[in-house]
Amino acid sequence: MRSPHRARPASELGDFLRSRRDAVTPSEAGIPRWGARRVPGLRREELAQIAGISVNYYTRLEQGHSANASDSIIEALARALNLDEAERAHLFELARPVPAPRRRNPRAETPNPGALALLAAMPTVPALLLGRRNDVLAWNPLGHALLAGHLPFTAPDAPATRPNLMQMLFLDAHTRELHREWADEAALAVAALRYIAAQHPDDRLLAELVGDLAMRSADFARLWAKHDVRLCSSGEKKLHHPQVGDLDLHYEALHLPDGDGQRLLTHLAARGSPAADALRLLD
Repeated sequence: MRSPHRARPASELGDFLRSRRDAVTPSEAGIPRWGARRVPGLRREELAQIAGISVNYYTRLEQGHSANASDSIIEALARALNLDEAERAHLFELARPVPAPRRRNPRAETPNPGALALLAAMPTVPALLLGRRNDVLAWNPLGHALLAGHLPFTAPDAPATRPNLMQMLFLDAHTRELHREWADEAALAVAALRYIAAQHPDDRLLAELVGDLAMRSADFARLWAKHDVRLCSSGEKKLHHPQVGDLDLHYEALHLPDGDGQRLLTHLAARGSPAADALRLLD
């Protein structure tokens, strides 16, 4: 007997395909423009032709009426839509049914012991241990001082008091002021959260986090509706700390190998830079 499967909500796949279709201009797709167009991006017929599939099949796929699309069709759509690696992986996640999970009560995440030891072993590097849902499971003193000195150092110790980086970014005035380029940081954070949400479609607590943020923050709701998808493994953060001023830092998100979504978020300053001096002062 085949194991039961639960298809992902049709709106997830359809909304993502429409958002990417709207983002590709006819000129980018090599389609000549004749007169005014009512749509900014590609029409369904144009995308289907570029991908080499029938318009009827693509329409059914966008409306969620067709499951188990072949790898070749998903790959053809990814090429036609000019998707990057993160967007391509996201499309594969959405286009296929997933095994129906066993019902179970969501549990609070337990910090990885090895990651906790690593946090303690690098006191001069601002670092946090994050869970799948961006809950702060632990931080070292410098990580706490850099990003959340206005919160108790012991806040991550209990699930009920753990800070959540997404909630801090959108709902906490201190965190908003901390980021000199808040709009870019917020857009990247939401795009990364959407990628994670597709990896764990049955995480009720993650879905509740998204719903709560969408109700409490118009900025979050607007960015979530764009269906952008990104992987945030490394990059730059431009901060303005209330005690030490401006810092330009490089971050690395180090994912733990057990696959449960926990990761170490580290912040590094270039040797001899003003940011390195500021971190020493903060320490």
